[in-house]
Amino acid sequence: MHSVVSRSLKVFTTTLAAALLALSTPALAAAAPQQGQCANRQAPPPPVDTSEKPAPGKQAPPPLAVPAVPAGGDRMAECGLITPDGALNPPDGNTAASWLVQDLDTGAVIAAKDPHARQRPASLIKTLLALVVVTQLDPLQPIVATKEDAEQECTCVGLVAGGQYTVDQLLHGLLMHSGNDVAHAFATALGGVDATVAKMNALAAKIGALDTRAATPSGLDGPGMSTSAYDLSLIFHYAMKQPEFAKVVATKNFVFPPAGGKPAIPIYNDNKLLGVYPGFLGGKTGFTDDARHTYVGAAQRKGKRLAVVMLRAEQKPTKVVDQAAKLLDYGFALEADRAVPVGRITYQAPAATPADSSVLAEGDTGNSGTSSAASAAKEDPFGVTGWIITLVVFLIIVGGFVVGHQRKKAAG
Repeated sequence: MHSVVSRSLKVFTTTLAAALLALSTPALAAAAPQQGQCANRQAPPPPVDTSEKPAPGKQAPPPLAVPAVPAGGDRMAECGLITPDGALNPPDGNTAASWLVQDLDTGAVIAAKDPHARQRPASLIKTLLALVVVTQLDPLQPIVATKEDAEQECTCVGLVAGGQYTVDQLLHGLLMHSGNDVAHAFATALGGVDATVAKMNALAAKIGALDTRAATPSGLDGPGMSTSAYDLSLIFHYAMKQPEFAKVVATKNFVFPPAGGKPAIPIYNDNKLLGVYPGFLGGKTGFTDDARHTYVGAAQRKGKRLAVVMLRAEQKPTKVVDQAAKLLDYGFALEADRAVPVGRITYQAPAATPADSSVLAEGDTGNSGTSSAASAAKEDPFGVTGWIITLVVFLIIVGGFVVGHQRKKAAG
């Protein structure tokens, strides 16, 4: 009888251990992957000037926390080049420290390089400001420029103190000509620079741009300024769903109205691919000494809309816009080959609460195609721990029944 009971207990113990391992393995797999020690994982490179020196009596904010679960999927935490298995490398001559090519319709990340490395956005942050503007201000609302607006460090459109402009007119100046005077005028209308920066950062956090902290409305460098190629891809993806934004970045020429006794001002889109690259949809350029050259642009080909973001790039050996064009060509080639995406642009942080799901764009599926602890929790509301406890109790009951039955059989 003793040997029978021992064998039964051994079978029970083995079964229990195997069951616990089977249940715990998915739990471990769903746990947050550890991001590698990539360059600039926490903060951009040190500034080359004093532009990020805090105001007297203030301290620079600490770097933003690095999420345990990388937004966009596990591969978005990788360092260096991230391409589909078996894909050719991107074309030579790309100088960007970080870049990302995405499908603007599906959110699929086609290829990337250091997508979550922290960089500076320069004027690409105006995309985030424009999102605040189109969601909070009426296009026909009049705005009167102040003396402070007109005296901003340029690039400037040429606002005149006391001149009256509509939100729509200013939006053209902001996105087509990267007007820092316009950015300040919007900030004034939105409650001041500090209030506007806070709104920009709140929107970034809401849609899941967790590497992004705006320090200025214009993109001029300031204490704590931070973003990533992934975040700016997410912000641009979201912005291109706003009709007013998409219309403005696709505008090649625009005339600013006369104001303050000064004549009308013609402005031209500073994105040199517009009207040159086939199917180009628009984008944004930027530059500061600390950020170096930054770029975002999108194009459509055979029903596919792709966008590229480049950060910390240089104009040599070829111009940044030409480097961007080659990346778009590369992305379209991978799409034609039906390459498997390496990630996905999502409109919520991996740990978002159900209430946050309202920020998902129509037709998007959040973390679809990615693995995260948050998505696992949503799919299994009972929880891994609950299932383990239930199985343990069940196996104990079954084990007791088996042992009792064997005892009765041995006694008989």
